[in-house]
Amino acid sequence: MRYDNDLSFNFFSPTKVVFGNGSIGEILSEANELGIKKALMITDPVLAKLDDVFGKVRKAAGPVVAGEFTQCTQDSGVDVVNRAYTAARELGADGVISVGGGSVIDTAKGVSLLMAEGGALMDHVGFQNMTRPAAPHIVVPTTAGTGSEVTYVAVIKDHKAHKKLLFADYKLIPRVAILDPKLTIGLPAGLTAATGMDAISHAIESMHSLQSEYFSDGLALHALRLLKEAIPVCVKDPGNLQARGAQLVAATMAGAAFSNAQVGLVHAMAHTVGAKYGLHHGLLNAIFLPHVIRFNCEETRPAYVAVAQAFGLSPDGDVCGTLADFLTDFAAGLGLEMHLSKLGVPQEAIKDLAAATIEDGAIVYNGRMVFDPDEIMPVYMAAL
Repeated sequence: MRYDNDLSFNFFSPTKVVFGNGSIGEILSEANELGIKKALMITDPVLAKLDDVFGKVRKAAGPVVAGEFTQCTQDSGVDVVNRAYTAARELGADGVISVGGGSVIDTAKGVSLLMAEGGALMDHVGFQNMTRPAAPHIVVPTTAGTGSEVTYVAVIKDHKAHKKLLFADYKLIPRVAILDPKLTIGLPAGLTAATGMDAISHAIESMHSLQSEYFSDGLALHALRLLKEAIPVCVKDPGNLQARGAQLVAATMAGAAFSNAQVGLVHAMAHTVGAKYGLHHGLLNAIFLPHVIRFNCEETRPAYVAVAQAFGLSPDGDVCGTLADFLTDFAAGLGLEMHLSKLGVPQEAIKDLAAATIEDGAIVYNGRMVFDPDEIMPVYMAAL
């Protein structure tokens, strides 16, 4: 959050958002508008069996669905994307429809990339490497946190190397996101909480990023206001459609914010630990966020003042400590474990994790510049 005389920026968020209870009924007209004739529907094995989620989307999409790929896994891998692309190619698909959470959506992004560029996925690792637009992609999120429905990044795991790879290009941003709160009702309380904290981390990191700006800050701040009220209600009263809708919209707003302003050290640490230990990304963000706030405080205090005010906290005194304590209590109150050691991460692994974190691309945008793994060892130890 830096509004100085030298600030200049571009803000880009081209995804059409269709929101409302029952809005999945719009998917066929949206596919027709995009010129999709044969779509590959992509989801995971659990959702594929749910008639009130995947089945409902499948029925609504009707004649444009040429086939299905239902083998996405948590932390979807390079091999999964390549297999899904093979299925799309064999069907002669000209578009993709993803139904699920972040891993499903990112898998579909990888497929849409390969449908445009060809080759194998590993040929395209990195930033802004695409030479033509990705195949049209319609997203139907069934979680409310990743924001992947409006971002330009696909995070795909190289399971052999235990490393998460970034495929980032503005041509990858999905064309349409259909936000239907009814499709999120069945999300378990733990995942509702973890994905909600993922959205909170997106909003806050976009504000303490070196690329923070007016538009992204506006989206982030209102997302935080909505998330503070909505997540606890969704966890305790999963059928509350008003709260479900608020969390869903807020997650998308936070996604648009960080897609423009970027994230930082929280995500760099979460990517590293998640790739090594297979832990949920949103849960790891919840654990690291309070400690990174304290670490960043001196350089990014104005951003944390604004965040504290959005949460209804006092902006005076030790605002970073106040905010960090609030977020720890908030996440713990949702039932999330807030210590790495309780999740199977041993202290002796911290040094190697810190070294790997420095190599993650997200760290480049952190509000406090980090070059030496020893600088973040205390952050890891605090989270342990």
